[in-house]
Amino acid sequence: MDVGQRPGSEIQQKNHVERAIIMAAGTGTRMRPVTLTTPKPLIRVKGVRMIDTVIQALHENGIYEIYVVVGYRKEQFACLTAEYKGVTLIENPYWDSCNNIASLYVAREQLENAMILDGDQIIYKKEILAPEFTHSGYNAVWTDEKTDEWLMQVKDGIVCSCSRTGGKGGWQLFSVSRWNREDGKRLKRHLELEFEKKQNRQIYWDDVAMFCHFEEYELGIYPMQDSDLIEIDDFSELCDLDPSYCGYEAQGQEKSEEK
Repeated sequence: MDVGQRPGSEIQQKNHVERAIIMAAGTGTRMRPVTLTTPKPLIRVKGVRMIDTVIQALHENGIYEIYVVVGYRKEQFACLTAEYKGVTLIENPYWDSCNNIASLYVAREQLENAMILDGDQIIYKKEILAPEFTHSGYNAVWTDEKTDEWLMQVKDGIVCSCSRTGGKGGWQLFSVSRWNREDGKRLKRHLELEFEKKQNRQIYWDDVAMFCHFEEYELGIYPMQDSDLIEIDDFSELCDLDPSYCGYEAQGQEKSEEK
């Protein structure tokens, strides 16, 4: 598998990220009770909001044109525009009725030379958000172990297949991706086709390029290590990472009983 990219090489710098789209509109139900009052990207882990690690890493890579797609408790994100240079909020009015395809659909005008990330992850290594890239595609980690996450098979640096149900011996897809100018235009068109014409609104946005129109893209990967970022999937994982949240479970039960 030829997946490596030599820093500074001419081919690596063929494309350059000019802007970033951060997905932050969801309700984060698996993170309850914390998300009953706080959107998942704004949850503090050991004192730092998850979305702060994303924005700061983007800035450290020279990416300042940043669009944050908001929905659930959108008013809590307003502080970001004052705290960070270049941040613009985009409202997703479909956040409570559609899957996350809706979030990218409302940000579709910003897809050329763009990086797309989730706001509810913690970035530990800023280099994984480097703006230079060869092919449109995803950050990925090689795994020999069995995983239930989306798993890609790669040949000569190009993704040849992806399994939604996981497996072992492949490249696990992570929620950081880059899209060049032409693929950004293509993705915009496909989002409009799926969301508007086909009313296909209960899929992940990643389904659009990875499954619905896979043959129209030539996707690569950006290899990284599994310690470079953390995706916190549920409340128990949050407690493991930051034990100060363990007491929230009882509080959440009391709030549910009050309702």
